[in-house]
Amino acid sequence: MAKVKMSKKMTAIDMTAMCDVAFLLLTFFILTATARQPEPLPVDTPASTVQTKLPESDLATITVGDGKVFFGVSGQNVRKRTLEMMSEKYGITFTEDEKQRFALMESFGVPIESLNSIIAMSSADRIAANQPGIPKDSTNNQLGDWVRNARLATIEIADTELKVAIKGDAKEEYPAIKRIMDILQDQKINSFNLVTGLRGDEF
Repeated sequence: MAKVKMSKKMTAIDMTAMCDVAFLLLTFFILTATARQPEPLPVDTPASTVQTKLPESDLATITVGDGKVFFGVSGQNVRKRTLEMMSEKYGITFTEDEKQRFALMESFGVPIESLNSIIAMSSADRIAANQPGIPKDSTNNQLGDWVRNARLATIEIADTELKVAIKGDAKEEYPAIKRIMDILQDQKINSFNLVTGLRGDEF
């Protein structure tokens, strides 16, 4: 008796809907993502197993590397108010446009006398510029004034204490880091964060 051959049916899956969803998600993530700004002073932080996250607001970051010190504070209103206080202390005038541009800067590393020229630069030029660092010695301690005024501005605007983080290069000499700690302790800041990189498990 002859075998009956069964006709084979081709099964096809319509992937159109899945492709649409994938491209919609991809478009959403591209449009909502914020580009990470390159740091004006890149540092190689020491490794650590601690995974404590830094606060996202009311934070001042002091970056130390290559013998230079950079300063940055979170919050545009706090940055602008801090600049106004520094302007009053040092007698250097900043226009309203310069204050607005400064409020967008995440960090900088120049004496206040040279700050106008850095503010006038574009973001790319500012990163490429050779910023000498903020003075921190005993005769010209501008870093201490930036920290003090940033604390006052944070209390005035956010009604909270400013937290401080030190981001030091792993190859930086200890005296440079100690000088930063001395400046903080002079202002009774005995609690601060040390920024480190995450170290993998060692076997």
